[in-house]
Amino acid sequence: MRRFPRTPLLAALALLSASAARAEAPTPNGASWWKHVEFLASDALEGRDTGSEGYRKAAAYVTEQLAAAGVKPGAGESYLQEVDLVSRRLVEERSRLALVRGGKETRLTLGKDAIISSRTGEAGSVDAPMVFVGYGLSIPEAGHEDLAGMDLQGKIAVVLHGGPETVSGALRAHHGSTGERVKALKQAGAVGLVVLQNPKLVEVPWERAAGARKQPAMMFADPALNEDQGLKLSVVVNMAHAQKLFAGAPHTYDALVALANAGKPMPRFELPSRLKAEVAFETSPVKAANVVGVLPGSDPKLAGEYVVISAHLDHVGIGEPIKGDRIFNGAMDNASGVAAVLEVARTLQASAQKPKRSVLFALVMGEEKGLLGSKYFAARPTVPAAGLLADFNMDMFLPLVPFTHVVAYGQEESTLGASLQQVAEAHGVKVQPDPQPNRMGFVRSDQYAFIRQGVPALAFKFGAEPGSQEEKTLRGWYLERYHAPSDDLAQPVNKEGAAKFVRLLADLARTVADAPERPRWNDTSFFRRFAR
Repeated sequence: MRRFPRTPLLAALALLSASAARAEAPTPNGASWWKHVEFLASDALEGRDTGSEGYRKAAAYVTEQLAAAGVKPGAGESYLQEVDLVSRRLVEERSRLALVRGGKETRLTLGKDAIISSRTGEAGSVDAPMVFVGYGLSIPEAGHEDLAGMDLQGKIAVVLHGGPETVSGALRAHHGSTGERVKALKQAGAVGLVVLQNPKLVEVPWERAAGARKQPAMMFADPALNEDQGLKLSVVVNMAHAQKLFAGAPHTYDALVALANAGKPMPRFELPSRLKAEVAFETSPVKAANVVGVLPGSDPKLAGEYVVISAHLDHVGIGEPIKGDRIFNGAMDNASGVAAVLEVARTLQASAQKPKRSVLFALVMGEEKGLLGSKYFAARPTVPAAGLLADFNMDMFLPLVPFTHVVAYGQEESTLGASLQQVAEAHGVKVQPDPQPNRMGFVRSDQYAFIRQGVPALAFKFGAEPGSQEEKTLRGWYLERYHAPSDDLAQPVNKEGAAKFVRLLADLARTVADAPERPRWNDTSFFRRFAR
């Protein structure tokens, strides 16, 4: 675990703010946190799909809770920041995939062999050769280049999910994000992307992912905001059938996975087959809203600066039934995070001494559709953009075990890591590095939208001692419940752990809001380049 330099001022601020918050405000407890989760993850909200009636009910609820806590509207006179979207669904009856080799066409079954993305790609026909390009990453800052020297003009890039262990997790995740990957492939002349799973990194079983493929993707109605467009085709292949692409190739799929897991260099080569596709989409307009509230700072000189506390309000709605259940309640993902934001808001507002800087609470839509709500807010904030100084994001922070360890994505990148270290120590919590950087958690939730706009950010998960039963519980949740109807109110949770996390988060927000200096990117951070 990386240790940050201890500064007496930070330590004093953390300890004083922690004791002040506990003394002046109602102590957050598991019962009040759980009450929010119970409403948001109830069957009545039908999984809170972006733009749905269930989502509107969730937005109304959090608006009422912020207002009841005395938090002011953060979007002018309203709590709602409305966004125009387009819903897009693949029409499978008019779509197809096939491998073509030596004039022979082999059909790929959608849902069994592969999934065509509804989010990235275009309607129409594609018929192009395929090239395996390792991880498909172009990371010049780390001396890693999978695309250099490869002829991808008019071809489809085939990549293995993950990245080289020699590159830092945050940098690997950034370049592996959909937007960055699409940009690099477009520059190389590619027309499509095929992603191969690595069994070691799978979070959602194929059957569950295949069932979710019929749910619509969404994008902004304003095309200027859509950064991940430009390829004609994007496909994910079932790892159980991935070898079909490599028949007659110089390397097998299993051999490539073995090289990746051993940390060895990946070969790059032309595949014997072409990929042929017909793609049809149906679209419809959608409106959805972020919910934004502000607790004004107590210091007039600093009140124009904002610590943002964010969580996504949406989940994936109603889908294909699993064990007879079609409602994807999203209790951990992410009613838990929204409930934490509401409890922090209540705690800080009830304090006799308010934070010196303002605290902005952002419950955003469309995270499950590609971070849409946070991208929109970060690009078009309801307060002056120069005033956004930090983001703390909660996305399925997984209060399933006692809160003894915390993982914070982004802790190595800015001075927020030092602030967290000091506050966590005051609460008796150990700070851990990301234990699974190839899951790309650094870019997979709403903090990434703020980072891309130059705002230092952290995102949180419960951690555990390596090899412990707690670690097994946390890892097992992904295979058992992630994006499944079983992420519901019946699953076991640790309510006191959630309440302890809320107390830590409130103290961290106060510490940063009261600090003499704004947070800043570390000198060694790649993400300094986004700073304004």
